[in-house]
Amino acid sequence: MISDRHASPQQPYGTAYEQMVEKVRYEGAYPTRERADEAVRLVLAGLGRQLTGDERVDLARCLPLEAARVLTAQIPDPQPLTGWAFVKDLAARTGASPATTRWDTGSVFSAVAAYAGPDLITRILHQLPTGYALLFGRAELTQAA
Repeated sequence: MISDRHASPQQPYGTAYEQMVEKVRYEGAYPTRERADEAVRLVLAGLGRQLTGDERVDLARCLPLEAARVLTAQIPDPQPLTGWAFVKDLAARTGASPATTRWDTGSVFSAVAAYAGPDLITRILHQLPTGYALLFGRAELTQAA
């Protein structure tokens, strides 16, 4: 049996990813598992185009294998997008409304944050342009002038 190296040893291949999709399905109130899976793949691919360096590698290590593959299959964009531009880019790629895409992003980022933990998410937020903290369900903090 092939195992997911990011899951606990007793979980068969894919089980950890299935659990992630179910978490997104529950958190996002998606009607089907397929719709939640589409959201996971869309948002992780988009995030893969934004993240570079150690944060990208560390996040991939935290995620279930299939999710890590979706994230790392993307070539990072040379110019990272702000949080709102990220949502608009995903919406344009799918033809969905920005509101629906914002919902998808928040639902998936909630699951990603659960896998990554607060310290890694903080590092990721420091790397990305403004606007991602709210997508991860955090306050957008700015430094005083």
